[in-house]
Amino acid sequence: MSEAVRPSPDHARLIASLPYAVILLRPGQRIAAVNVAGEQLLGQSARRLLGKPLKTLVDFGEARLMTMLADADVQINARDMTARIGRSGAKRVHVIVSPVAGWEGWQTLTLIESAEVEGFEESGSNTHEEAGLRAPEILAHEIKNPLAGIRGAAQLLGRKAKASDRALTTLIADEVDRIASLIDQMQSLSSRSAVPASPVNLHVAIRRATAVLEAGGHDNVRIVEEFDPSLPMVLVNSDALLQVLLNLLTNAAEACAGEDDPELTIRTRFASGIMLRQAGQAQPIRLPIELTVTDNGPGVDPELRDHIFEPFVSSKKQGQGLGLALVRKLVRDMNGRISHERDETRGLTHFRIRLPMVETRREAEDVPAAGAN
Repeated sequence: MSEAVRPSPDHARLIASLPYAVILLRPGQRIAAVNVAGEQLLGQSARRLLGKPLKTLVDFGEARLMTMLADADVQINARDMTARIGRSGAKRVHVIVSPVAGWEGWQTLTLIESAEVEGFEESGSNTHEEAGLRAPEILAHEIKNPLAGIRGAAQLLGRKAKASDRALTTLIADEVDRIASLIDQMQSLSSRSAVPASPVNLHVAIRRATAVLEAGGHDNVRIVEEFDPSLPMVLVNSDALLQVLLNLLTNAAEACAGEDDPELTIRTRFASGIMLRQAGQAQPIRLPIELTVTDNGPGVDPELRDHIFEPFVSSKKQGQGLGLALVRKLVRDMNGRISHERDETRGLTHFRIRLPMVETRREAEDVPAAGAN
């Protein structure tokens, strides 16, 4: 069939492909239809959701908003609302409600997680962020000197160590080399230039990061891997990715260390529909590879949750507040995005990263134009 006579996608298919939760409500605010993103947000299949009252699944907490929602003729656009959705804990969401033209009492409800919007919007220069990320730059020269001594000592120990112990000395030397390379990058953190990217096996990078974590004294934390073995390679900077993983894994291990059964879960999956639009680029960048680091610790102080990626913000007594700021910088430099959420019901903290994959030429040509997102 030629492109000239090819029919357009129907409305149902277009709504189903949207990356945001879209819910169709019949009179009485009972669910009549829901797209795939809505199923994921509500934690149930469309078959189970059909006919259920919205109020049993979503609680916005604010009486005024609930009253407005009950009026099927009112259009609502509310930003940064706190809502309890499905079985998960409280989330910050943007709420868009519109009456369905020609269908009295029918409404469409769109829910967009605020963390998603914050994570995918390009922000301008931030004075505090730049000031915080210049601190490592100032210290970089002083850090490199002791690193050279550590590497030399590791090499000497490796020559005298038993064969069974040489893996550890090799690990020390490799980590020193990686840190030295990262310091070179940190010296130009205030720049907006992207780091060199190449195909990387995400699971190999995770395994190396967990080996470093366990060697660093966190072997008491149980690590659970939920990997999708079919994932393609990610297009990232290998050293920057490893640093991001180490920061997140170390933070998670320290956060849950005081629990009776400390557990850290690393999950990978393919999450289609996530795209990043950048100024000056005709095509969006697809971010279909999702990596989630979850711990069962007490979570970040609620007052700090909206600011944890900002410099000098830390819930640790001795923390400098630069780790997560650096993580966000490195992830963004790799054209990725990171978000944080807390599930109070299950007592879990999630850090979720979306990364670009290595695409074939055909896949790249199939990416829709930026205006379609």
